[in-house]
Amino acid sequence: MCARKLVSAAVAAKPPFRAEHIGSLLRPAQLLRERARFANGEMAALAAAEDAAIAEVIRLQERLGFKFVTDGEFRRRSYHSFFYAALGRLRIDTIGGVEAVGAGRQGGRGAQPVAIIGSHVQWTGPINAADVSFLKSHSDRWPKITIPGPCALHFRGGDAAVLASAYRDVDQFWSDIVEAFTRELHALAEAGCRYVQIDETAFAKFGDPQVQAVLAARGDDWSTLIDKYIAVTNRVLAAAPKDMHIGMHLCRGVAERLFNALAIQFYFLEYDTPRAGSFTPLSFVPKHKSVVLGLVSTKVPELEDKATLERRVDEATQFVALDCLAISPQCGFASLETGNPLSGEAQNRKLELVCDLARDIWGGT
Repeated sequence: MCARKLVSAAVAAKPPFRAEHIGSLLRPAQLLRERARFANGEMAALAAAEDAAIAEVIRLQERLGFKFVTDGEFRRRSYHSFFYAALGRLRIDTIGGVEAVGAGRQGGRGAQPVAIIGSHVQWTGPINAADVSFLKSHSDRWPKITIPGPCALHFRGGDAAVLASAYRDVDQFWSDIVEAFTRELHALAEAGCRYVQIDETAFAKFGDPQVQAVLAARGDDWSTLIDKYIAVTNRVLAAAPKDMHIGMHLCRGVAERLFNALAIQFYFLEYDTPRAGSFTPLSFVPKHKSVVLGLVSTKVPELEDKATLERRVDEATQFVALDCLAISPQCGFASLETGNPLSGEAQNRKLELVCDLARDIWGGT
C-alpha cells in the first residue's frame, strides 16, 4: 500500500511537525564574506549581515510551509562551538595533524575533533535567548533552537580530558553539565522557546566498531558509556521546563536502550542511505514517542524521487504508526559554516520536497 493512501493521521499541531528540518542551512555568500573579513581582523558588518541573512531564511521557511523557523545556525561556526564556548574555556575542535582511526583510507575518517576542558563548566547567562527573540520578532511560527548534547564534550575526550586540568572529580563535571543545560533550557523557555532539538552525536557513533575500539583504548567500555550518557541526559530532561518539546537528532544508535531508557520525546533519525540500515529497529519505539524519518540527503545535490520516499514512509509504518511519524532531511545542510557540497537552490528544492511530501501523506506540514 502506498503511503499516499495512508492519509488518516492528523496534521501535527505541536513538535515534531510532519515536515521538519534539522536546523542548519547553507550560509549565503555575503555572510561568509563578512565572516571571513571579521576573522581576519577587518572591520566587518558581521552582525548586520547575520540579521539580514536570518530574516531572509525565515521568509524561505515560511514560504515553503514549515510550521517552525530556525535561524539556520547562521551565527555559529559549527553546530557545537558557540554553545560550549559560552560555558567556559571549553571547546571541541580538531588538533592540527591528529588523525582518527580510519583516516587516509577510502571511506575512513579525517581528523576528528577532541575536547579541550580548560575550566569548570559554568552557565553565566542565556546563550540562545537572543536568538529566540530575533526569531519571534520576525515570525509567528514556532521558534526552534538547536543545541549540542550534554555528553558531547565528554565523548570527545573521556575522563582524561575532564581531569587534565579543570577537574579533580568527574562526578562534579557531570553535575556542572546538568546544571548548565538545565539553566539554559529554562532561559530559553523564559524567552518564549518551547521547541528544542538536541544534537547528540555521541549516541550515533557507539555502533561503529572503530569508535568502540578507540573508546576501549582510552579505557571506556562503549556499552557502559551509553548507560552513563542516557542517565546524564535523563537528568537534564527531568529538570527541563515541563511544557518544552525536546527532540534528539542522531545518526544511528543502539535502538532498544535509546528508544526506551532515554526519556526523550521524539527522535530525528537518518535514513537517507543503505548504510543507515532498515527500519526494523523502530519496532523498539514506544507507542507514546515519535520519529522523524531523515529520508532526504543533505550531502548530495540530486533531488530524491517523491514516490520512492512515499514508499519508504509506508515501509516505516510497519513498525511505527503513521500518526507518530514525520519526515525531514537526514542532517543539517551546514553543520559547519562552510556547508555541504550543494547549491542553495538544491537545498531549497529538497526542503520544498519535504513539505510537499508531508502534505501528500498527512494533508499538511
